Amino acid sequence: MRIIKPSFTIENREAVNIDMLKRIEKAGRTCYKSEDKITEDSAVKFVSMVLDRQHESVIEHEKISVRFICDRGVTHEIVRHRLASYSQESTRYCNYSKDKFGKEITFIDPSDAFGWHQHNEAYQHWHLAMKQAEEAYLYMLDCGCTPQEARSVLPNSLKTEIVMTANLREWRWFFEKRAHKAAHPQMRELAYPLREEFRNLLPIVFDNCGD
Repeated sequence: MRIIKPSFTIENREAVNIDMLKRIEKAGRTCYKSEDKITEDSAVKFVSMVLDRQHESVIEHEKISVRFICDRGVTHEIVRHRLASYSQESTRYCNYSKDKFGKEITFIDPSDAFGWHQHNEAYQHWHLAMKQAEEAYLYMLDCGCTPQEARSVLPNSLKTEIVMTANLREWRWFFEKRAHKAAHPQMRELAYPLREEFRNLLPIVFDNCGD
């Protein structure tokens, strides 16, 4: 059994830059037929203007892809953002008894999100439950079950990978909901630092979203 922390990677980080804003400006100025006002440094001001006017459809022209490594319970919340595309690790086809998975189950450690420490009684119960789930899963495979049959005993804490691609407007909405103090602790554990990354890359778009 392996236990890891959740994480994320911005897949197209090198493309998240001022050129995104320039393309947004070029598309958005179509609405006003003001393309003649485009200058080398006008994109930031233009995007700020359309956001102030809540003309957010304009920023839908650009997208960002993020790979999340998290538990499956968190992905159930992520995929509720319907204006996005997803590719997720499949428990139907992934056989965790194989060498490429280390012949073991990987689980996401919930202790930081919930404020547990390693000797906390709740953590010890969780750890035991994960161990039992792994044993049951591997035993079912040994008995001839397929991965899609054996997965029935796998818990929400199972590690999974999911790539989410969404336009900038949907990412703003994602942070409004998932970086909010009322969001699930394990969701916030990813959403807070991801929002900061987005703010560093495109501050004019993401500085004012989320609490």
